Amino acid sequence: MVTGMDGKVTIRPYRASDEASVVDLWSRAAKLAHPFIEREGEGARARKLREVYLVVADNWVAEISGAVVGLLGLLEAEIGGLFVAPEAQGRGVGRALVEHAETLHGEVTLEVFENNTRARRFYDLMGFVERGRRTDEETGHILISLLRPAAGATERMTVTAH
Repeated sequence: MVTGMDGKVTIRPYRASDEASVVDLWSRAAKLAHPFIEREGEGARARKLREVYLVVADNWVAEISGAVVGLLGLLEAEIGGLFVAPEAQGRGVGRALVEHAETLHGEVTLEVFENNTRARRFYDLMGFVERGRRTDEETGHILISLLRPAAGATERMTVTAH
């Protein structure tokens, strides 16, 4: 289990009662991660989080000492959103959420903005590899498609081939 200064990271399913905490942490984290997107973390984008993503995705939260500090939104094996409260970044919360997604689905994919250099470094360290690029229709910014192979995937393929 990953630990932070205030205790261990616990991952559990999102509950409707988490909405205010999750929207707040998402807003603060999104503004920090995407300063290049106008009105990021507020307005229509926050409404879309509440009305679409928190309803449609398989959402998980990370807690430290009972405080919600992370959000993982899964669309099957795609990480549709991964946000960690700014004060909890660098404490293993993002790693724990990615590993949770891998535990549920094995190989996972996601898209990250090209200009989000901090997240790109994190995903590189987590073993994600680039699969392609596209322009995001909503923002006009470049998104990079990434893949994290399931742990042990190459070993399983080798064993299966024999």
